[in-house]
Amino acid sequence: MTSSLVSDYLRRNALDLPVDAIVASIDTLHAALAVPVAVDDEDALYRYRVPEVSADGACSLFDQLAAQPYDLAGVLGGRDAARTHLLQRLNRLVQTVNAQVGADWLGIYRRLPVAAGEALVKLACVGLPSRAEFPLDAAFAAHSNNSTVGLSGRGMVIDDVAIHAAGGGSYYVCDPKVRAEACLPVYAADGTVAGIIDAEAAPAGFFTPARQVVLVALCVLLSDEFA
Repeated sequence: MTSSLVSDYLRRNALDLPVDAIVASIDTLHAALAVPVAVDDEDALYRYRVPEVSADGACSLFDQLAAQPYDLAGVLGGRDAARTHLLQRLNRLVQTVNAQVGADWLGIYRRLPVAAGEALVKLACVGLPSRAEFPLDAAFAAHSNNSTVGLSGRGMVIDDVAIHAAGGGSYYVCDPKVRAEACLPVYAADGTVAGIIDAEAAPAGFFTPARQVVLVALCVLLSDEFA
């Protein structure tokens, strides 16, 4: 079953990657999740700093943090053992995956209702503070690859952000040092988009097939985590 899910994922995203390597990577992530870990700071799972955004909302002011942290309890419907356990697992996954990939930034987003409609909400990440919500609407997708992937359900691997943007591709600036990005969808059981992952790196061409294997494994595993 896992092999067929992986094959379907690769087909939907037009990715030419080895199925067996992705399945093996999924097994490695399952093993990491099986190791118990204590929650030392529950508050840190729910609350995180975010940058201020420009007046037009077109980019993050990455060197200016907002006064108030973002609180996931508001969009998740509060705090309880089940939500804390999920956030703990997602944080374990981003840490385990990025130990293999070595990106400058990696985050997991889930599609959730927010005050203005629907958005991709960041549930876990490693790296510098970044925007918490990416609205899922056509207007925002015009300048956001995250929102574009969330709406289209088709991933984007960008070797050079400057070339991508110059060619008219959507891109939301979180850190001007970033030159390479991999933004991939997470599917629900019915095939709709349940969320995305986003990975960024300073060197152009960073997301090689070997790194994409691990990122796709994360996406396939997250389909179960988000179920």
